[in-house]
Amino acid sequence: MDSSIFKFIRRHTMRDQILILLLTLISFPFVYATLEVPKRIVNDAIGGANPPRELFGYQIDQLDYLIVLCFVFLGLVLLNGAIKYVLNVYRGVVGERTLRRLRYELFERLLRFPSSRFDKVSQGEIIPIVVAETEPLGGFVGEAYALPAFQGGLLITYLFFIFNQDLMLGTAAIALYPLQMYVIPKLQRKVNLLGKARVLAARKLGERISDTISGVNEVHVSDTSQYEKAVISKRLGAIFDIRFELYKKKFFIKFLNNFLSQVTPFFFYLIGGYFVLQGELSLGALVAVLAAYKDLDAPWKELLRYYQTKEDARIKYEQIVEQFDLPDMLDPALQSGPVLELELEKGAWDGRWVGYDRGIGRSKLEQLNFTLPVHGHTAIVGSGGSGIHEIGLLLARLDLPTSGTLHFAGADMQTLPESAIGQHLGYVSSDVHLFSGTILNNLIYPLRRRYLPPEDESEREREIHLAISAGNSSDDPDGQWIDMQRLGLSDRAGLEHHVHQVIEAMELSEELFQFGLNTIVEQPGDVLKEGVLAARASIHNRLQEDEYSGLVEPFDWDRYNENLTVHENMLFGSKSSSLNSDEASRNPVAIRFLRDQGLLHDFLIIGRRLAETMVELFSDVEEGSDLFERFSFIRAEDLPEYRELLKNTDPKQIDTEDMATVQKLLYLTNQLCPARHRLGLIDAGMKQRILNARKAFAEIWGKGEGQRSLDIEYFDSESYNSGLTLQENILFGRTGYGVVRGQEKISELIQEEVGRLGLVRAIRNTGLDFDVGTGGRRLSVAQRQKLAFARTLVCKPDVVVVNDATANLDSSTEINILSNLRQMLTGRGLVLITSRPKLAQYCDDVLVVEQGRLVDQGSYSELEQRSDTFQQLLSE
Repeated sequence: MDSSIFKFIRRHTMRDQILILLLTLISFPFVYATLEVPKRIVNDAIGGANPPRELFGYQIDQLDYLIVLCFVFLGLVLLNGAIKYVLNVYRGVVGERTLRRLRYELFERLLRFPSSRFDKVSQGEIIPIVVAETEPLGGFVGEAYALPAFQGGLLITYLFFIFNQDLMLGTAAIALYPLQMYVIPKLQRKVNLLGKARVLAARKLGERISDTISGVNEVHVSDTSQYEKAVISKRLGAIFDIRFELYKKKFFIKFLNNFLSQVTPFFFYLIGGYFVLQGELSLGALVAVLAAYKDLDAPWKELLRYYQTKEDARIKYEQIVEQFDLPDMLDPALQSGPVLELELEKGAWDGRWVGYDRGIGRSKLEQLNFTLPVHGHTAIVGSGGSGIHEIGLLLARLDLPTSGTLHFAGADMQTLPESAIGQHLGYVSSDVHLFSGTILNNLIYPLRRRYLPPEDESEREREIHLAISAGNSSDDPDGQWIDMQRLGLSDRAGLEHHVHQVIEAMELSEELFQFGLNTIVEQPGDVLKEGVLAARASIHNRLQEDEYSGLVEPFDWDRYNENLTVHENMLFGSKSSSLNSDEASRNPVAIRFLRDQGLLHDFLIIGRRLAETMVELFSDVEEGSDLFERFSFIRAEDLPEYRELLKNTDPKQIDTEDMATVQKLLYLTNQLCPARHRLGLIDAGMKQRILNARKAFAEIWGKGEGQRSLDIEYFDSESYNSGLTLQENILFGRTGYGVVRGQEKISELIQEEVGRLGLVRAIRNTGLDFDVGTGGRRLSVAQRQKLAFARTLVCKPDVVVVNDATANLDSSTEINILSNLRQMLTGRGLVLITSRPKLAQYCDDVLVVEQGRLVDQGSYSELEQRSDTFQQLLSE
């Protein structure tokens, strides 16, 4: 990276800076004219000192001259404003384009960091640098040269005008500048040091917050929330102390500037007034000088502000360089080069005297010599600290040897481009990361290696131009990235079939099916919609069988559904966001409807009884407990509010005009589900009244314009409902709460019927759209691991490295996945790295590693008979 911010600016924006400076120089004559014209208006046009008799061949009087000068002044003001507007916009564009370039360069460098870098620096420290700390640099880039030139030019122009009026007034105008130029930089240096300390303290705060979020489960389990709060409090206190000192010095500088700037007019009034009284200076000249000095204050302050900004930008840029200009980063050519095809017949890996020593926390490897054939299935076994995991990192080029040589298919791993790694190698470890998005996006992620541009990209012409001008990638992330030809596939249908084959092999089919069933599909295709309705009809008959009796409560217009909430029973349809249970408790129309139906008062009484129960049950539960999410109607932070509400309301008579109380209590009642909560608050009489209200509501809103405005889709046994999950649409009902093995039996029934109708693939496709959440947190550990295996196999690698990646799976799943993996890799390579040596029986050759050394090699049966180290590992 460039060592200074100014070198970076000159390298990327020199042409723009020159154009900005030229525009700046053009503006100065017009600025001078805006000072000269008011003087002439006062002295000549108004004072009548020397008005011209003729202008451009036309006879004019004093009034005509005044009007002309006023319009000239107005035109100059507009022209100056236009020039400033163009300058400001141009500077802004240059700044933002350069900021975009800088952030892209930092991200590109981040992708070239050695993996060991992230052992020392957390994402909480890196992310603010790329996102937040670069922000001020963008504004500075546009003004780096233009602002001092423009403001300095204005300063000189104003001073020239003042000196042109009177030498003594000009001397008075600059008398205090030397003092400011001496004192201000000294104070500013102290401010800069405090600013640097503040940035470092803020990074450490972000690092700790990120660390706490990553380990939030440990915080809850260990009950260390008070300790974490104390740590953050101390770091916030340190930032407060730094900023307090910063404010004192920063605002003292401002006070000093303001004081000195107000002293100079004192001399103007005194000296200038004296000369006017003596007749040695015109009143117009004094007024013009005072106006010029008033304008002079702005560029001087801007220059002082620029000095502060420059120092701040310099420090920020230097700190960024410290973090991102590393000596051991991956060569950029190894990431951006063309796809490299290797001759795998030369063998996969060949290591000679390979050593690895990255210091404390990593196992060492010493003088390893090995050859791993590309088409063979090899296991590398050893204890957890033997160095086997580090071998996996070296084989995948996630790290490099510190000594010796390692070749892959005849190519040195030190200089092997990532295109060759991605083309031929798959890697799975126990440390699984899933990207935010759907399961499908994660599955096909490794297929997005090179952009395949269409023949015509004219629609993206502006986007491409802007990206290239900022030194960014112009590839379209929403375009075509999957090379079907390389995968041996002809079209998307072939890719879909391939994805499902991998999913089945990695035992994800059942999870995917369940995800699909529990997904709301608002716009299903005709095949899926018709299939769901057909499955509904067949399952309706099956639900009458004794085996399934009572497992599902169907949607019946004339019956209260015990497994729906009060609000869902009232509405009896899927609803728009304006009619969900939360919004309905605040909706004036809904409240008025309940009042008209005679239900409002009783609903409030029920709500108050719910509040009493929740406050009693959860008062002593820790705020962060998941019990609130699982069982409580009230959020932890709202408990004090409901406790106060109970004190201020009568348990038998609640004021229905107090809208705040009404909304809070209705919110609770709307969520009440009799089958789930079993609180006995909804008796038979109330159920009938709610049914009556359901029908009354439908009569008012169920037809014509009313239905469209409320966006309600009522439950209809003959129609697909876009607001229900696929399972609810198939069952046309809600599964009962608390039934032993109820959900399991229903899932089996649905799978049997949809399998008969040929809908399983369609439902799994729906499951592919399931959002995995941040880092895949919506999936279990085992599901994430199986998805990682599937993601690796989707790209059809020539050889797969499995780095202890089955440790999070149960024994049965582990065996099935390894067996299926071997079958899918028939004719291709597999390197199984494991601390459980019994798994090595699935491989043809076994390498035994102990304390960073290769101690034995052979088949599983051979090692089992003759290797003491291997036998010891088996017995552990």
